[in-house]
Amino acid sequence: MLTAKGLFQEIIDNDESFRLFCSIAASGESQGGWENARIAALVAPGMAELTPKIVRHGADEDKHGRIFRALLRKRGLEPVPVPPDTDYTMLLERRGIGLTHDKLRRDERLTEEDVIVYLAHSRVTEQRAADQMDMLVAYFGDHPELGRAIRMIDDDEANHLAYCHEELLRLARAGHGRLIQRTLRESALVEIRVHRDVSLAVMGHMGRVLGWSRPKAAVLAAGIHAVYAYERAAGWHRMVGLRTPERLDALGGPAVPAPAY
Repeated sequence: MLTAKGLFQEIIDNDESFRLFCSIAASGESQGGWENARIAALVAPGMAELTPKIVRHGADEDKHGRIFRALLRKRGLEPVPVPPDTDYTMLLERRGIGLTHDKLRRDERLTEEDVIVYLAHSRVTEQRAADQMDMLVAYFGDHPELGRAIRMIDDDEANHLAYCHEELLRLARAGHGRLIQRTLRESALVEIRVHRDVSLAVMGHMGRVLGWSRPKAAVLAAGIHAVYAYERAAGWHRMVGLRTPERLDALGGPAVPAPAY
């Protein structure tokens, strides 16, 4: 019987599939670090109080990229180029979600609406990241090779999600509720499609590396489509709700260092 834990165990146990998994993860985290650094540098003048938190968010993402690259080094592996069809961040951008890299490369101040769009987009994508890391911790939190790294990343992702909830609620109270609600819904509906497409692409690449049979690949693809069908019908709602988080001011201090990485 195929299980998520068994699938990830198979990927982790093979050097080439592990190499691809960590390379994709490191690339995505590094892109997130760059994006947050640029947003912090260009943040709207009236929202300068957010700058230290955005800087902290970017520093965390950079740290996660270093952690995944360090996991590769521990096995004596080098990163591989990320297949374009697995590039979650860029696929979201191409579908109009978040702030474009072209905008972030300009030395022009962002507007308040830009910052709200960034936060709403982050609330959706951080939900996905937090859910995925929670799953990995549940399965591999005690793993001798991965456990410490994924627990550290999981804690950071929980902080990022709490930060997005808290800041969006504050901005909603300040009169931006309709923009926030509209952006959250648009972002969530696009994100679940991109997540489906990226998941199919990743499983396709993994299947070729690991030599999966056609029936096994078909079962995995059917499972991905089933998750998408559920999320399209109702599951996306979990990505758009806002509530006061248990962790208040979650990004209010400096980034927690990871000296081992």
